Amino acid sequence: MATGFFNVPVAKNEPINSYAPGTKERASLQAAIAEARSKQVDIPMYINGEEVRTDKKLPLSPPHDHQHILGYFSEGDASHVQASIDAAMAAKKDWAAMSWENRAAIFLKAAELIAGPYRDKINAATMLGQSKNAFQAEIDSACEIVDFLRFNVQYMTEIYKQQPDSAAGIWNRVEQRPLEGFVFALTPFNFTAIAGNLPTAPAMMGNTVVWKPAYTQIYSANVLMEVFNEAGVPPGVINLFYVDGPTAGDIIFKHKDFGGIHFTGSTAVFQHIWKTIGENIFNYRSYPRIVGETGGKDFIMVHKSAYAKQVATAITRGAFEFQGQKCSAASRAYIPANLWEDVKKYVQEDLKTFKMGGTEDFSNFINAVIDEKSFDKIAKYIDNAKASDKVEVIAGGNYDKSKGYFIEPTVLLTTDPKYTTMCEEIFGPVITIYVYEPEDYEATLKLVDETSPYALTGAIFSQDRYALEVAVKALEQSAGNFYINDKPTGAVVGQQPFGGARGSGTNDKAGSMINLLRWVSPRLIKETFVSPEDYRYPFLGED
Repeated sequence: MATGFFNVPVAKNEPINSYAPGTKERASLQAAIAEARSKQVDIPMYINGEEVRTDKKLPLSPPHDHQHILGYFSEGDASHVQASIDAAMAAKKDWAAMSWENRAAIFLKAAELIAGPYRDKINAATMLGQSKNAFQAEIDSACEIVDFLRFNVQYMTEIYKQQPDSAAGIWNRVEQRPLEGFVFALTPFNFTAIAGNLPTAPAMMGNTVVWKPAYTQIYSANVLMEVFNEAGVPPGVINLFYVDGPTAGDIIFKHKDFGGIHFTGSTAVFQHIWKTIGENIFNYRSYPRIVGETGGKDFIMVHKSAYAKQVATAITRGAFEFQGQKCSAASRAYIPANLWEDVKKYVQEDLKTFKMGGTEDFSNFINAVIDEKSFDKIAKYIDNAKASDKVEVIAGGNYDKSKGYFIEPTVLLTTDPKYTTMCEEIFGPVITIYVYEPEDYEATLKLVDETSPYALTGAIFSQDRYALEVAVKALEQSAGNFYINDKPTGAVVGQQPFGGARGSGTNDKAGSMINLLRWVSPRLIKETFVSPEDYRYPFLGED
């Protein structure tokens, strides 16, 4: 068999289509949406390369049109979790032994399929299933997952290239082994790209995976599995099942071959998982890798020298794109009194131009929140704010779930910097503003740092470089992704590796080599070409 040191195609970020009126991509995507709405699909689980269906069918509906049925998925039970683990373990030997360039080729092909023939289908599925507008779907379910796949292949080769020095007469080399056992991917509703990256990143490094998506993301997860199958992912390498969390956890976290978890979701769930793993630590062959990105209470901090219009745009985009359902979404802002009236005016002017409705109408900037549970939770925060003497509703504050789970983009102004909505993650289109006196800049930076248990993203706006330097240092531990004069959302794979610490996760930076290193266990091999035949060292000689 011919071998070589292979160079993979240089990773480049996938260009973003505009979907502007009159463009070919707009017409093509609209046709894909219409086709998806015109039929109901029967979505199976995928275990050991087989489509698995059950008699328990649950409906899938657009959050913005919850009476419409897109299709049904087969809910599984404990037996399907066990079958997925068995399939992953059976596939492990051959997959781990496959030459890295063939694993790379599979995922590079998956990237090309999504960038090309599957682009409309996966964007339409994300728009309908998760209520993302065309642009938000494009940057997520097309471009970001393509970027994850391409850049991760490049990072994989860079990891394999990292080798130790060798002294005369010996050869030191490191091989990067996949983890012992299987990896559990537990994925969220809000990003199709994350749902695709969490199982593929470990798989790329030779691991086999069992994957449980959020029920509200199954519609687009099914398209991802179609892509992975067409790209040539072998049976048993990625196994997709639909069960509730406790059912999955009860089997997975007690299994001796549990090797690690790749997680994105709530802080409370992640902490419970960590505790459960600790309680079962004696059961495992190895210490499991625990990789998670969780919640955020992301901030915009503003200095008196900032430009009010730029701050306002950062608020309207950073807080309200995808209805604030991004882990990185701005949900608290600290505005100096000298800028507040202008910022307020610009934000209110922006919000008056927002259109809200279904994703099928491309003129709608705001769509629905993901489900009724989320709607009710966000509405309660808004109602409590309306009833508080510490809060004024500056914009929005209304909601309606009769047709879809629609909540107006809402701006709250509070006199209490520790008011509930300044501290707790809401995960919806709500931002709370606190106005401070400009001379209290450094004290307010301390307030930003101490108010929230999270540390995911944050932004500082200032035209004063000294003030920027003060903020960068004061907020060093406050955000894993920190933005200067920009909104705290929109990390791009290969440019801004994403993740946070404190209550926001393990900061293993999705979209970087750091993350892939978590899915391998290195073995150092030292080979001596001429072995010693005498135990004596020179220092033992007679004078």
